[in-house]
Amino acid sequence: MTAKIDTGLTSEERADVARELSKVLADSYALYLKTHGYHWNVRGTEFFSLHGLFQQQYNEIWTALDDIAERIRALGELAPQSPSAFANLTSIKDGDPEKDAQEMLRDLISDHGVVIATARAALEAADEIGDEASVDLMTQRLAAHEKAAWMLRSSLG
Repeated sequence: MTAKIDTGLTSEERADVARELSKVLADSYALYLKTHGYHWNVRGTEFFSLHGLFQQQYNEIWTALDDIAERIRALGELAPQSPSAFANLTSIKDGDPEKDAQEMLRDLISDHGVVIATARAALEAADEIGDEASVDLMTQRLAAHEKAAWMLRSSLG
């Protein structure tokens, strides 16, 4: 038997926010995979700098995945964990290793925009019910993805 969760939020409120956070988790995981793949496959004169930038970004996302999943669990819900669950929740498409470096940059910039929109929706859902912990987490994620997108935009030729 599970112990009662007493955080001042109803089970329905917690489930609603967890649903939105699950979308953020799935989008973040898809972006992690794409960024890591582009790290492996980037080519050209900017290889070294982009290889390092992509590594920095996928490492940051990797850490965030755990924070998002653990927040879902703290809300009393199960975090999605399978490739099919993530595929059903994300709107980010797989990366293409054949893209050139500039196309990879544009692709990642667009996907950070997707995660920003998903995180904003989760933030609004959490704010509406007074879930400050989820609001704080999404505020941090927004800042991280906005910074990542800026760095990628600044790297475009």
